Amino acid sequence: MSRVGKKAIVIPKEVNIVVQGQKVNVKGKFGQLEREIIQVVNLNIENEKLFVTRINEEKRTREYHGLVRSLIQNMVTGVSQKFSKVLIAEGVGYKFQVEKTKLVLNVGFTHPVEFEIPKEISIKAEGPTKIEISGIDKELIGFFAAKIRDIRPPEPYKGKGIMYQGEKIIRKAGKTGK
Repeated sequence: MSRVGKKAIVIPKEVNIVVQGQKVNVKGKFGQLEREIIQVVNLNIENEKLFVTRINEEKRTREYHGLVRSLIQNMVTGVSQKFSKVLIAEGVGYKFQVEKTKLVLNVGFTHPVEFEIPKEISIKAEGPTKIEISGIDKELIGFFAAKIRDIRPPEPYKGKGIMYQGEKIIRKAGKTGK
């Protein structure tokens, strides 16, 4: 039995969950998320808790049991607390600029790199080399942060690049002099 799938999802007071067939609609103080789930599990709400149960014991059903529970848990957490990721630009001349609907990166290229900010995400500049990406959809925030990091990932010799806050870069020794 899936350890993750067995856990009940505790529904906070400010969150409202509506299950219509295979559609799950979660509404909270920060917004609303909707997701259609695969038809291998049943969803039951009892005593302010949501239980995800399998419809059978096939391999495919067991594979999706924990995944569906985690996706719904992330929806509940997102609409009640929000998710955030912090990115740091490390290097001489590296900086972030937030301009209304665009994020501009200066990371050592001959030209600035521009990103269109999705309307579901908010970006706050905490300084020229630090930004916080926040929103209610964990998947979208992680994907957007990964796209930004992929422009200039941290390199192991000098540690320059764009990295997540708290990320440890394992440094390598350079060439040895004679």
